[in-house]
Amino acid sequence: MRVTKKLLLGSVVATAALVLAACAPAAETPGGAPAGDEGPAEVTVGVITSETGPLAGYGAQYLDGFRAGLDYATDGTNEVDGTKITIDYRDDAGDPDTAVTIAKELIGDGVQILAGSASSGVALAVAEQAGQNQVLFLSGPAAADAITGINDYTFRTGRQSAQDVATSGTFVDDIDGKKVTVFAQNNAFGQGNEAAVQAILGAKGAEVDSVLVAEDVTEFTTFAQQVLAGSPDLVFVAWAGATSGAMWQAMSQQGVLDEIPVVTGLGDAVTFGAYGEASEQISFLNHYFPGAPDNDVNDAMVEAVEAAGGTPDLFTPDGFNAALMLVHAIEEGAGDVDAMVAALEGYSFDGPKGTTTVRAGDHALIQEMYQVKLVADGDSFIPELVATVPADEVAPAEAE
Repeated sequence: MRVTKKLLLGSVVATAALVLAACAPAAETPGGAPAGDEGPAEVTVGVITSETGPLAGYGAQYLDGFRAGLDYATDGTNEVDGTKITIDYRDDAGDPDTAVTIAKELIGDGVQILAGSASSGVALAVAEQAGQNQVLFLSGPAAADAITGINDYTFRTGRQSAQDVATSGTFVDDIDGKKVTVFAQNNAFGQGNEAAVQAILGAKGAEVDSVLVAEDVTEFTTFAQQVLAGSPDLVFVAWAGATSGAMWQAMSQQGVLDEIPVVTGLGDAVTFGAYGEASEQISFLNHYFPGAPDNDVNDAMVEAVEAAGGTPDLFTPDGFNAALMLVHAIEEGAGDVDAMVAALEGYSFDGPKGTTTVRAGDHALIQEMYQVKLVADGDSFIPELVATVPADEVAPAEAE
């Protein structure tokens, strides 16, 4: 993925640097900290995510995991090989324009590493800034497939829509010739899922159509009726946010769940009660819940988050992964962005979900996924693991 022109530019810059060295003061990193042979004394990381706005809950989960992961990876020191890691937390409120303004400000201040993004729209906008300015971007929970392979400098720290869709396919013995309807919000997340279903299940012989709903819609009866009228063999639902409860109520009331197999992603804990009596009629694919993985890293993350007063949830491991990848990049890259990129490409590590690998070619994050069901627990529902789907079985096709 490297660009030859970039190498030429690097040579020109290096030559200029030698000429200027004789009259320059001690070298500094873009963050303002003196640089040594082993790397900079300090690195500032801009974490841009949703602390307010419609995805604030997802942002909080990410930040809980990120703080726990940074503490875990640095043994509580916030330092690696003598380099102090300073975090500048910024709230994008789920708005791409706000995120771009923040990213430009941070980059202008010399920040060379950005992380975060619960919103796919935000992640795509920040990734564009990262590519243009050649800074490292560790994208967060945002799931749109377009983020993968968007440029040399953007990496995932969570899963993507294609991995959700591939997991949904594991619930069906033979999808060839079956009709699949995608029921989703008409935004980057929903459109990404629609494209992924077409690419993945369509490639296996499924006939795919969709019912896309505007984000500001709050009444879903007519849309549920539209799904039912299409008589699909499988409905794939991609939904997020505060309208989930009303959407599932409409799907249940209109008989969709009685007539057609429905598979969807299991969201965060706050959504577990949203399905009501329909819970046992839905097949859930899942990115993460605390009881799914069984390993020491997950145990450490859960313990740390709970000790800090938080609750591990759907996107907590994305933040934890980001911190592990960040520390590795700083340790290996010694303050050089291209060296940090090279250090992350092909990097395999033990994360909360077990062995996790950064695919070198397009920076997708290869990880296991889960089949889950919701079971009654008094007046509420809790997730129960049905099966673990190996990472290679749900790996997305490599971005070109």
